[in-house]
Amino acid sequence: MLAALGLVDTGARTIEDIFTGPSQWNPNGRVFGGQVLAQSVVAASRTVARDRPIHSTHGYFLRAGDVEVPITFAVDRIHDGRSFSTRRTQAYQRGVPIFSMIASFQTVDDGLDHQAAMPEGLPDPESLPDERELLGALPHPMARFWSARPFDLRHVEAPVYVGPAESRSAQQAVWLRARGRLPEDPVVHRAALAYASDYTILEPVLRRHGAAWSTPGLRAASLDHAMWWHRPARVDEWLVYVQDSPSATGGRGLSHGRIFTREGVLVASVAQEGMLRVPAEG
Repeated sequence: MLAALGLVDTGARTIEDIFTGPSQWNPNGRVFGGQVLAQSVVAASRTVARDRPIHSTHGYFLRAGDVEVPITFAVDRIHDGRSFSTRRTQAYQRGVPIFSMIASFQTVDDGLDHQAAMPEGLPDPESLPDERELLGALPHPMARFWSARPFDLRHVEAPVYVGPAESRSAQQAVWLRARGRLPEDPVVHRAALAYASDYTILEPVLRRHGAAWSTPGLRAASLDHAMWWHRPARVDEWLVYVQDSPSATGGRGLSHGRIFTREGVLVASVAQEGMLRVPAEG
């Protein structure tokens, strides 16, 4: 993950700032959406003063990316005000955009402060199985890929990797943290959180309809992704991602997520709509 976040400044200075970045290997050959999102966050952050952290982003996944082709990131410095900065990042492969994002940055400021409460009664992450234990022994290449991800993920409810959930609920919670210590750079932690936010966000839709990632003929793809960073947090320490799906229709499913620290501090909120097409029974 950190290698993918290490973008190279090409030195080009037209009306945009240009960076390039690699992709992580994926057995299906497609770029992981969380990766290109995180890289876009890093690219945009490189063009903003360090005292203005990113606080929101809205992005669209336009085309499937190819893991064999480097990604070019073009950042447009749309606006710099006294407190806020706005950037647009376009990610390109072979001359066409695969992802488009607008992000907002703000100087750290005081103001009104409240937050939603973390759900009560969640089990500690140490009491839950590591997904490496669940997936590492399975022969399927995607299972081996998932088990080698740079984040430790621990589902509170049984995961829906290889089979449907027992209960058709549109809610779930997942503990997560990066495997290994991350640098102190707050940009890295916010980008890494964006990366991880794309892992499981559509699973509440699958749960609600008795589907799993292994469902034969399932077609799934992220369409858009919105994220708001509320408060700083270390992503190499345990966070819990509480998710629900309010709607699914037209081959699309919408999910919301809230990310809390172990102590109950609300760190970020997420919304994503994805294409989810499951073959009709019979």
